Amino acid sequence: MQNKTDIPRELYFINRYAVKAMVWLNGFAHILIGLALAIAVLMFTWLFFVDVREAASAHNLVHGFLNALGTLMLLWSISALITAEIRYLRGSNLEVEAFIEVAMIVILRKLIVMPVEDGVLIPSDVAFWVGAGLMLGIMYFIVRWSNNLKSKADDKDNEQLVSEDTQLHA
Repeated sequence: MQNKTDIPRELYFINRYAVKAMVWLNGFAHILIGLALAIAVLMFTWLFFVDVREAASAHNLVHGFLNALGTLMLLWSISALITAEIRYLRGSNLEVEAFIEVAMIVILRKLIVMPVEDGVLIPSDVAFWVGAGLMLGIMYFIVRWSNNLKSKADDKDNEQLVSEDTQLHA
């Protein structure tokens, strides 16, 4: 009889080693991701100080402040990704809300640096970015709301199991 993966019995040996190899490869990939995120923190921190120095030397503090704030927003998004990676490495699932949060930060950054970017500020571009931020905010709210509903349902199920277990032992 075949198991639920429908792998022929003759291939169980190969399948076991293939799965082990993929688990090791996945672990290695997450180590590389962690190192890349750490390097990104150092690079964005350095870029922040470069932005501040350039703003001071150009005597254009408003422009420099907005650029530096944009760099800090990128650092914030890297921090959110690091938090998600740490949770994953500790055994939690990767949650979609972490990636929605990063996307919202990127959109907010774009809205902050738009006024100081070279070129003309086109109202339709601003409307596009504001609309994208609004849609991500709605999506974030829906995901958080559904997660809260799921956790409440899980808590209710756990309470019911404890109650049944207590009744059985009484």
